[in-house]
Amino acid sequence: MAAGEGKRMGKTKQLLTWQGKVVLQHVLDHLRRSRVQEIVLVLGHDRERILAELDTQDVRVIFNPEFSEGMSSSIRKGVAAIHPEAKAFFIVLGDQPAVGPEIYDRLTAEFNRRYPEKTIFIPTHQERRGHPPLFAVRHGEEILDIRGDVGLRAIIEKHPQEVMTVEVETEAILEDVDTPEQYEKMRNRKNPGGRS
Repeated sequence: MAAGEGKRMGKTKQLLTWQGKVVLQHVLDHLRRSRVQEIVLVLGHDRERILAELDTQDVRVIFNPEFSEGMSSSIRKGVAAIHPEAKAFFIVLGDQPAVGPEIYDRLTAEFNRRYPEKTIFIPTHQERRGHPPLFAVRHGEEILDIRGDVGLRAIIEKHPQEVMTVEVETEAILEDVDTPEQYEKMRNRKNPGGRS
């Protein structure tokens, strides 16, 4: 999900730089190095500038013209574009550049081990829930009905017995870049992997 206007940041946050690359490029590169088999990138605000800065090889780029309606509109676009043979999908934020491939692989491994008993996998750090969540594809229809920016939470709360939390070592799953203060914190991080 990288369609937002970055209102709290005051600029297009996907184009902020970190460790020599724009934030969104880190996210795509981590996904490429993971076991994820298809990457669907949803863009909206400032899409031409963003695309000019990215290597989108092997990435399906979807435009969301309703990006101003909130994140749920982009989630719906992304979920609707999922490959018909997919078994599960992540909802990935475009402003979490320190979430490495090991996080995606850890959640994928838990999915393979625990599905179909568990269908929603959420990374946690010190018992705090973060991103990216992994959903079995059967939740796709429900997600296509969400509105506003709290829709995913409602789906998670609707299926408590199917949720599995997966503790990880990095606090990067809790941190995104919404404000200038959060950006400065990320830039000043000594350990780029996000470990506390």
